[in-house]
Amino acid sequence: MKFINRTQELAKLNELWEQQNPQLVVLYGKRRVGKTELIKQFIKDGKGVYFLADKRTLKDQLLEFARVLGNYFDDEFVAKKGFDDWLEAFLYLKQKSKNRQIVIALDEYPYLVETDSATSSVFQKIWDEIIKETNIYLIICGPSIAMMESQVLSEKAPLYGRKTGLLLIEPMSYQASRKFFPETSFEEFMSFYSVTGGMPAYMQQFSQYKSAEKAVESLCWDKQGLYHNEVNFALKQELRTPNNYFAILKAIAWGKTQIGEIANYSGLEPQLVNKYMDTLINLQFVRREVPVTEDKPHKSRKGIYILTENFVRFWFQYVYMYTSDLEIGSFSQASKRFKKFGNALEAIAYEDVARAHIKTLSTKLFPFDKIGRYWDSSVEVDGVGFNHDERKIVFMEAKWSRSLQGMRALNKLRQKAKLVSWMIDDRQEFFVIYSKSGFTNALLDLSTRKDNLLLVHQDKIIMSGGLL
Repeated sequence: MKFINRTQELAKLNELWEQQNPQLVVLYGKRRVGKTELIKQFIKDGKGVYFLADKRTLKDQLLEFARVLGNYFDDEFVAKKGFDDWLEAFLYLKQKSKNRQIVIALDEYPYLVETDSATSSVFQKIWDEIIKETNIYLIICGPSIAMMESQVLSEKAPLYGRKTGLLLIEPMSYQASRKFFPETSFEEFMSFYSVTGGMPAYMQQFSQYKSAEKAVESLCWDKQGLYHNEVNFALKQELRTPNNYFAILKAIAWGKTQIGEIANYSGLEPQLVNKYMDTLINLQFVRREVPVTEDKPHKSRKGIYILTENFVRFWFQYVYMYTSDLEIGSFSQASKRFKKFGNALEAIAYEDVARAHIKTLSTKLFPFDKIGRYWDSSVEVDGVGFNHDERKIVFMEAKWSRSLQGMRALNKLRQKAKLVSWMIDDRQEFFVIYSKSGFTNALLDLSTRKDNLLLVHQDKIIMSGGLL
């Protein structure tokens, strides 16, 4: 796999390495987010060994671990003999690490716990009695956020309080994601990004195809495709009874964002939806958003629920919906709809890109206290950012349209701004318009004369007036 970015994460791992102390680093995040590649990049110069756990018996796991260590230390005896338990394995490592620092990376750690429920308690003992007296740099890695929380991070977890480092690996930024598709135009890239989001594994696979539709056909619509059952698999990995959670995610994917709407669509009671939603938020499938101007977000009754991944939205709309057709190898209906409505996914993704991009403009506009969506019963704005002390506010719209954006778009944004009550009697207003296709000459000309208007074509500032 192509390794891109992750400079901050690598820097953190190396920072701990430079301390020359025993380490217990917990590295976790969702499937496909690039945890394994990060570890391999960290140890590529021989710092240590990488061990991938699986669903084999404890005996077989220990035999494989011994083989990996034997190869690393050129020790044929231990490679063939194996270990009786994890304690014996780490006593061996204690001897081998007397005069050197060694990384031991245990990937898919939840599989070890499934194999033997006492595993985390054993590793607690290993840390307390063995590793703390060595130069062993232990990395525990896993994709199951629920399992990592229960075994390592929660107060009741056997390994709670032992970690020396914690890295939650999140999807890549738009800017980093762009590097997976260096030869594509902006529009072509957005057709990929609207499906893959910032998940490295998805992007790596999709980047091998000439178009997003070709990638979707091979990887998602084909029942043998790598991601055909992706969402089903991800939910089953995290949850014992995923059916109700599945119904909630489906509802959100189809635009139901409030508890009542989700309940009606899914057929679940609102109280049950609330209960399940907390779990989905903890597992990072869903996030709750409130209008950016809300003073007490946690208490706000205006909260809506948004999927965290572009791929989940795509999968429910263009894979799951056509399960029967895809089962018999018929892609025509899914393809027809994707060609006709796929740009709706791109429009949603472009709003996210714009909100991320405008954060980078704070030094050119003003320092933002907060920036995010705004909505109430009468108006929706793609992005609003403000600074209380300076009494400044910016309004942003992202237009995924083949039409040039002109004075009408600006006037509409100005009208929306009047309906946002934040410090309305005493504030300085700024306006930013993002456009896929560009702008009319009239609006371009106006932007050169107005110091509160910024135009962005795709992801590049093209006119700056007095702002820059």
